[in-house]
Amino acid sequence: MDSWEPPIAGTDAEHLIGALERLRMTFRWKADGLDAAQLQHTIGASSLTIGGLLKHLAVQEDNMFTVKFRGEPIGPPWDTSGWNGNKAWEFDSAAADSPETLYRLWDDAVARARRTVAEALADGGLDQPAAITWPDGRHASLRRLVCDRIEEYGRHTGHTDLLREAIDGRVGEGPPYGWRPVS
Repeated sequence: MDSWEPPIAGTDAEHLIGALERLRMTFRWKADGLDAAQLQHTIGASSLTIGGLLKHLAVQEDNMFTVKFRGEPIGPPWDTSGWNGNKAWEFDSAAADSPETLYRLWDDAVARARRTVAEALADGGLDQPAAITWPDGRHASLRRLVCDRIEEYGRHTGHTDLLREAIDGRVGEGPPYGWRPVS
């Protein structure tokens, strides 16, 4: 069994993290192995690109688990990149990034998020409060933030599915057994 498959029977945390990992790896598989032109390919009237999605999801991993969960300022590479929380920036600026940069941004951000979540699960579980508060003063829980990541990856993996099929015909619900990123 590959590491991105959720458990057959596990704890709440194992199932939530497993669902997130399956979506992360499906997204990465759909985005993998593309050159600069392919990463900037659009379909129809949309300006959405796989390169933009890689950068968007990368910065949102750090925003979710560094800023919203830990309450810390966003760090490298975003603190010196021009990112200001405006989501259009990720999509617009990705066109100037090399494929290697885009893949590295996503891979590194996911690795940081995995470490943060693993540490948090070991130190209090899913119910611990995040730093972010709602207008009425309530704090979100780590569970809520993980569920938000699952929802966002579900949406953007669907976008990536359509874009990738238009680029080279790659289709499927997830990576084949044993798949590893090539880029």
